[in-house]
Amino acid sequence: MAAAEHYFYVLHCRDGSYYGGYTTELKRRLAEHNAGIGAKYTHPQSRRPLRMIHAEVFPTRSEATKAEAAFKKLPRAAKDRYLRDHRLHNVAESATADD
Repeated sequence: MAAAEHYFYVLHCRDGSYYGGYTTELKRRLAEHNAGIGAKYTHPQSRRPLRMIHAEVFPTRSEATKAEAAFKKLPRAAKDRYLRDHRLHNVAESATADD
């Protein structure tokens, strides 16, 4: 059995805010958020539709959730810099591309 990949991801909400989260399946998690399942933050219609704009893969759940927690503590300007500076790690397209 292959080891699961652990992702820290960032969603861009319709209201302009960011939501950071953790998952092992990017496509499934994005669909859940857009269906109003899961995080309370993404439930309001004013925040949907959500677009995945960033994802990083980590070897362990611990590392991915630490990255998520650190991102959530940043002020907005620092989040914008983080996303700009980490574009090389961006795998979000794989979560939104059609198979």
